Amino acid sequence: MIRFFDVLLSGLGLIFLSPVFLILYLIIICSSKGPGLYAQERIGLHGKPFKLYKFRTMREGSDKGQLITTSGDERVTTVGRFIRKYKLDELPQLWNVIKGEMSLVGPRPEVEKYVRLYTPEQRVVLNVKPGITDYASIEYSDENDILDQATDSEKMYIEEIMPQKILFNLQYINNPTLKEYFKIIFKTIKKIVKH
Repeated sequence: MIRFFDVLLSGLGLIFLSPVFLILYLIIICSSKGPGLYAQERIGLHGKPFKLYKFRTMREGSDKGQLITTSGDERVTTVGRFIRKYKLDELPQLWNVIKGEMSLVGPRPEVEKYVRLYTPEQRVVLNVKPGITDYASIEYSDENDILDQATDSEKMYIEEIMPQKILFNLQYINNPTLKEYFKIIFKTIKKIVKH
């Protein structure tokens, strides 16, 4: 049933938000050098890699360095800051959902570098489809601001934030009901609007 709503809601989102997609794409390519979309390899269900799509928010070639992004990151473009603030960069992932690589709700997929650091207990997050949003995404909606205050942002992410996010992931993984699915979607929308 969740797959049905994933396809239905993502399909409707792609149709009705297509003007927004086009406007964002044009603004991005006109405001900075590089493509409008960005694809990064992430680890999905059962540890299988896939290409996650986003609107590009950083200068071209910036992904060659540090993987962690903070709110004061100079690699992020002016337009990119606005897009990130309202989570608009995540919209192309509706296509990942249609393809069956992701769900609307589930743990955010990590890059391989950080997945390799998972303990056996933490690897349970790989037993479900990754998602666009979940409780961890809601609780850590200001993650970039938190990391911006750290002396070593990557160390803080690995040792403090990532383990906490996995604990939040487990709330949905252990209770993957349709009620929880819609509860998380509505909480996410409310958080974005409030932000």
